[in-house]
Amino acid sequence: MVTKLILKPGREKSLLRRHPWIFSGAIARVEGKPQGGDSVPVHAAQGEFLAWAAYNPASQISARIWSWDQKEIIDTAFFERRIRTAVAARTHPGIPAESCRLVYGEAD
Repeated sequence: MVTKLILKPGREKSLLRRHPWIFSGAIARVEGKPQGGDSVPVHAAQGEFLAWAAYNPASQISARIWSWDQKEIIDTAFFERRIRTAVAARTHPGIPAESCRLVYGEAD
């Protein structure tokens, strides 16, 4: 069985506005047997793909969005790209890298 999160009807609205969290109460069902930390596709109740997310069944925030792009592959290269981009956005001449937050959660 394919692993995925299916949201309750109407609960995709915050994702469509690019809010990066999915609360446990928004999930209608979990297909497959994802483990905590697994990357899973998130689908609206009607079946359309919404995002890729990190799954955490032990939290009220049950999933945190990695990417809105269905074609995105969540792998080591994905994280390397995202971290390089985050560091580049916060690196300024004359300011030591140790003096700022280089990665800022879901914003990066």
